[in-house]
Amino acid sequence: MDKSKKLLVIALGGNALLDSKSKGTIEEREAAAALTSEQLIPLFVSDEYDVILTHGNGPQVGNLLIQNEEAASKVPPMPLDVCVAETQGEIGYILQKALQNSFEKHNIKKSILTLLTEVLVDENDNAFSDLSKPVGPYYTTEQTKEILKTKNWKFKEDPAGKGYRRIVASPKPIKVIQTNIISDLVKSGYAIICVGGGGIPVYHNEKGEISGVEAVIDKDLASAQLAVDLKADLFVILTNVENCYINFKKHNQMDIRDMNLDEAVTYFEQGHFSAGSMGPKVLSGIEFVSHAGNNAIITHIDKLSEALQNSAGTLIHL
Repeated sequence: MDKSKKLLVIALGGNALLDSKSKGTIEEREAAAALTSEQLIPLFVSDEYDVILTHGNGPQVGNLLIQNEEAASKVPPMPLDVCVAETQGEIGYILQKALQNSFEKHNIKKSILTLLTEVLVDENDNAFSDLSKPVGPYYTTEQTKEILKTKNWKFKEDPAGKGYRRIVASPKPIKVIQTNIISDLVKSGYAIICVGGGGIPVYHNEKGEISGVEAVIDKDLASAQLAVDLKADLFVILTNVENCYINFKKHNQMDIRDMNLDEAVTYFEQGHFSAGSMGPKVLSGIEFVSHAGNNAIITHIDKLSEALQNSAGTLIHL
């Protein structure tokens, strides 16, 4: 790691690499990754930053879970930790390849590496008794009844009336297992893709061994934990809006361009940021700023360069 450079951790949303409206073909995935890579190039051209990329996997792991269920009579379905690992490899390969091509195009002499990343959680986390995270396809009432004959799954009805979805635990990340390796690779000059989909959820079993667990970890919270542990200079969360809002989609909606830590906590506790979208992002920014003391930014990838110049996005600071 060049001490003259700032360490920047950027969390890409899963939708930055696969639009939720897309069918999910390889051509669509590669096109989205190529566009994202070109938008990130100014960071790699600049001598100002060492860059670590993390990413979501919502659309991708959802598709994989559908494949699991459709093929269950022919191929044994895999548990969630394995599905996260599979999507880490899939998304990492597509994004890594796109960045390699962009580096070649712009004559950037830098290597990029995707790292399979495990994230430690507490098996006694309350999340395992209070399931909250919807995953996979929508089911009818009849389908859920059939599934419950053989599986101990929990379901929740979709508020929009689309059916029922499986809900799983979303425990708090404690530690990124590969943090030291990531640090060493950055110090050696590599750009790193890691903590895909919030990381592969693991815990220490009764033998003290690492074991996978049926859960998904919020990718922004896991990314914030990594950024804290690495003492990153800046943490950026990229999403599908330019900045945060209070009173979102109401007649008195207001852009929030700047929040100190106390303001961010107050707005969060008042419920201005919904649990299914902006809430985890703001909470992740709060976690990073409060533990690292450095700034966090939430913005759209189209506004990234401007946000780094403090002319777009939402800045969270002490």
